[in-house]
Amino acid sequence: MPAAESSKPRRHRRFRRRLRTRIILSFVLLGFGLTVLFAYATIVARQRVEDQLVEDVMNRNLDESWRRFAESDGQVIGAPFEQVKAYYYLPDRFESVRLNKPEWYALPDGIHNITDIGDDGRPYPFKLGVRKTPQVWFFLAYDMGQTARAEVQFKRAVYGSIAVFTLFSLLVGWWSASRVMSPVSELAARLRSYRGSSNPRALAPHFPEDEVGELAKALDDYSGRLTEVVQRDREFNADVSHELRTPLAIIRGSVELMLSRPDMDEKTRTRIQRIQRAEQQCTDLISALLLLSRNERGHGNTDVARVVDQLLDAHRATLGGKPLVLRVEGEGGVTVDSPEAALSVALGNLIGNAVKYTKDGEVVVRLLPDAVEVVDSGPGLSKEDAARLFERGYRGTHAGHSQGGGIGLSIVSRLCALYGWQVGVRPGDSKGVVATLRFSPARDMPPDPSSAAPQDA
Repeated sequence: MPAAESSKPRRHRRFRRRLRTRIILSFVLLGFGLTVLFAYATIVARQRVEDQLVEDVMNRNLDESWRRFAESDGQVIGAPFEQVKAYYYLPDRFESVRLNKPEWYALPDGIHNITDIGDDGRPYPFKLGVRKTPQVWFFLAYDMGQTARAEVQFKRAVYGSIAVFTLFSLLVGWWSASRVMSPVSELAARLRSYRGSSNPRALAPHFPEDEVGELAKALDDYSGRLTEVVQRDREFNADVSHELRTPLAIIRGSVELMLSRPDMDEKTRTRIQRIQRAEQQCTDLISALLLLSRNERGHGNTDVARVVDQLLDAHRATLGGKPLVLRVEGEGGVTVDSPEAALSVALGNLIGNAVKYTKDGEVVVRLLPDAVEVVDSGPGLSKEDAARLFERGYRGTHAGHSQGGGIGLSIVSRLCALYGWQVGVRPGDSKGVVATLRFSPARDMPPDPSSAAPQDA
């Protein structure tokens, strides 16, 4: 399994449209929707009005035809009609209608839509007015071809207007979004300019009394409270660091004086040396936590091999009768640009976890050209541990009733983020875990969120 590059699983990023894009899209959709609805309503209204007008013309012609027929005592008198072709059939020709135009023969009185095939083979639409009496049958045909062509042209014009108004909506939306987002962009630019400043200036005076101004006031209030919290945190860290260093310095001096006595028995000397190592660990931890609280990268020229030897010596003194071997592999000479305290805390947590959870066997620290590997023969890691190992306060399944608050590896992760290091693990060849602390960008260590370092108790 490849080693992990980060202590936290990578989160999937959800795509979100920018507010400017959403405003423009809203204008475009609104313009397009309204234009389409208006165009549809216009086409429907035009068709209904046109049909109504044509039917009125044909009904008037039918009425006029019957009136003239009645006034002429059955003598059909030809008369010009408005865009209408007239067909008259007396009773002796009713049968010819059935033979020649069977579709007309069955039609009742009224206006009907008919489509025939013209001489050129194209559809020929027309409206047919029918008035059947025992004395005469009237058929009035209204040519709808020109109307259909006009309707096609009208629809093309309507579709073109939809495209024009949609483009106009896009331009209006672009302009409106620029006007609306201008103060928001200015607010964001001012916020970015304050990045890294310990005393940011007020934002509200630069904006009018509107929604953006209210947002600027809220940000000023939040910034003031956050600055106050950060200031109190810095003062607290400085006070705690100073107050803790004083008793630790007293302990160190007292231990050194006690160790200088030549008449001290070996058992007492061993206990005092343990106190001395604990004092040094406390001092290193305080220094590392102070760097993390200030988010400052301390500098130095720390020998990795020397720190590893010190840590292994300290853990050998605490093994008691535990059947565990601690040894170093590889050559020294690797140095890192960090204070010794930071490197000691990072490696100390990895080595300490390996020693704590390995009941017997060995813990091997391998010195590589750009990394340190801590190899143990312990019980290994479960999938749940691997996924949550670097979470603050998490204690693995093998922690049991051991002491610890589950924050050691969280501190290691924060130190790695501060110094640009990489921490990760992979299962051992047969059992156990291999924890790696790499001091340069990994070339053969792809990120694997499922793997993590041994759990801290």
